[in-house]
Amino acid sequence: MSALTATLIILGYFSVLILISFLTGKDDSNEAFFIGKKQSPWYVVAFGMIGASLSGVTFISVPGWVASSQFSYMQMVLGYLAGYAVVATVLMPLYYRLNLTSIYGYLESRFGFWSYKTGAFYFLISRVIGASFRLFLVAIALHFAVFEKLGWPFWAAVVATVLLIWVYTFRSGIKTIIWTDTLQTASMLLAVIVTVWVMKDAFDWGWGEMVTNVRESSYSKWFFWGDWNDRQHFVKQFIGGMFITIAMTGLDQDMMQKNLSCRSIGDAQKNMLWFSVILVFANLLFLSFGAMLYLFADRIGFDPSITGDKLYPALALDGELGAVAGVLFIIGLIAAAYSSADSALTALTTSFCVDFLGMDRKSNPRDRKLRKMVHVGFSVLLVIVILVFKALNNQSVIAELFRVATYTYGPLLGLYAFGLMTRLQVKDRWVPLVCIASPVICYLLQTYSETLFSGYQIGFELLPMNGFITFLGLWAISSTSRKPA
Repeated sequence: MSALTATLIILGYFSVLILISFLTGKDDSNEAFFIGKKQSPWYVVAFGMIGASLSGVTFISVPGWVASSQFSYMQMVLGYLAGYAVVATVLMPLYYRLNLTSIYGYLESRFGFWSYKTGAFYFLISRVIGASFRLFLVAIALHFAVFEKLGWPFWAAVVATVLLIWVYTFRSGIKTIIWTDTLQTASMLLAVIVTVWVMKDAFDWGWGEMVTNVRESSYSKWFFWGDWNDRQHFVKQFIGGMFITIAMTGLDQDMMQKNLSCRSIGDAQKNMLWFSVILVFANLLFLSFGAMLYLFADRIGFDPSITGDKLYPALALDGELGAVAGVLFIIGLIAAAYSSADSALTALTTSFCVDFLGMDRKSNPRDRKLRKMVHVGFSVLLVIVILVFKALNNQSVIAELFRVATYTYGPLLGLYAFGLMTRLQVKDRWVPLVCIASPVICYLLQTYSETLFSGYQIGFELLPMNGFITFLGLWAISSTSRKPA
């Protein structure tokens, strides 16, 4: 694909996003930016959250994983359902009852100042790392497809990537994100569905034949029960999926900010119900898509050394899937990455403004200007972190940094579990120390798990372990005074 073609596709796509921003961004008040004035239609939120949950990692990586892990990821997806049920029935009613703008306000009312700041700080760290990593992938794609061919440096692609987000989010934040996420979810799913259609026709299969061939292929194994030490064991993945959802959705300002923009708790719960059901089928679609990619690559004699994350981009950009699929791949990749990164930038701004600047507690004429300055500040921070990733020049190190973000949700899980499950109060000033110690202990356990536990490999169950260790630490510093849970 030529640089001119890719540039026109990207400019056309972002022109649509900017148009949506113009139509939805006439109100640039803090209330609109933070929670959309609680006027978001629940069904729009539900559909848009699909894209934010899947992200660019799912768009490229999940299809690529099929060769090595088959459909084992569906074990985690089933765990997601259980996690979403907890979020909808336990956490969301709590947030609505307390009328929160930032969900970490609960920690202040339950434990105190230092617990509140610790929870908000962990969110900021995890989202900066996660959003930067996703945008790093997009910047690489933009640089390869456009900027490198024009002789521009990588940093220009990074600045352009972040600037495009800032342009359509800086006025109305979450009020705009609700609608742009809808477009981006539709773009991502359309890219996959059309590409599946192209491959189906290349095989000369009907839809029923395609389903049968995917189901009977070597890629379609769902459940793994044999080796308890294996990271893919069903129990590990199901429990891990459940707690990942509770922590990374229910305790994440980015994901919950969309839900808090709904008109009522009833609408927010309907959104969560339908979103969780649709997400199961969306993930099954991506895994089936991955199986089709490998079957198609075998059929056309494609380079067998190109697998994993590289397979879909290679087939799409080399023209093996046709011009339409190539165009949709570019759109789908950008949509997948931006659907999570744009809301992350908005959530980072919201959390800092509310949790550290107290904008929900006072009315100051300068707040709107200050919020915009914070938005610019986090945009610059993302650029810096992405360039640091590039300077490391080591994909495995970058992957490790991305996984570090999951460690930050363990302390949040422990804090909320202790607050909801006990009536004990803690020595608030000691909470930051507990929340630092728990991830460190978990890192050591994961690093030496095979030596310590006779070959046992710690997988996704690390998150609930992290939360449990934090819970024990909080219990150890609890006092005899009590507060209502």
